[in-house]
Amino acid sequence: MAEVSQTEEHTPYITWDDLRAIVETNNLSVLKRTPSEMSRYRQWTAATTAEYGSLTNYLLAHRLPKAWGTPPFTPLSCIPFEDPSDYRVLLNDWPYGFPPNITHMIAWTRTAIPTDSDIGDITLESRESIESFVKRYFVDRIGRCAEPRVIWFKNWAALQSVRALDHIHVLVRDVDPCLIEEWTRDQK
Repeated sequence: MAEVSQTEEHTPYITWDDLRAIVETNNLSVLKRTPSEMSRYRQWTAATTAEYGSLTNYLLAHRLPKAWGTPPFTPLSCIPFEDPSDYRVLLNDWPYGFPPNITHMIAWTRTAIPTDSDIGDITLESRESIESFVKRYFVDRIGRCAEPRVIWFKNWAALQSVRALDHIHVLVRDVDPCLIEEWTRDQK
């Protein structure tokens, strides 16, 4: 699927089944925005970087808790997503090309998420702590039959727009908008 060369009407949505297969095979590079969204994203990125110096500076100034300060951070817990003051869940302002029933959120953390330097993927311990967080914060709050409606992944560094701030992508399908509002509400 090309990013900008395809027309909007010829760009298929990434279905939930496609997304599940992409995440299970760690083939994250195929996740794309629609051509019009990609064009707007590139324009926004260029303008934001020109104004703030980096996307990280913009996020720290406008979207993430002021108490975090600037990198290197001093998290309250050395385990990612363990202490609520160390993470912030936001709607992804620039989601990939998903149908409207899929909501794309980003869980930002000031706690470093350890990766395996040999392959660049997260460590087994990181995966376990993230899975515990996703279950506790998202799956358990959805309730019955929630597991198949939540997917998460962490882009490898080469795919990240914001490398200086650790984060994961969390996607949910057919979830009540009130619950999404609760997850992404300012947690100050």
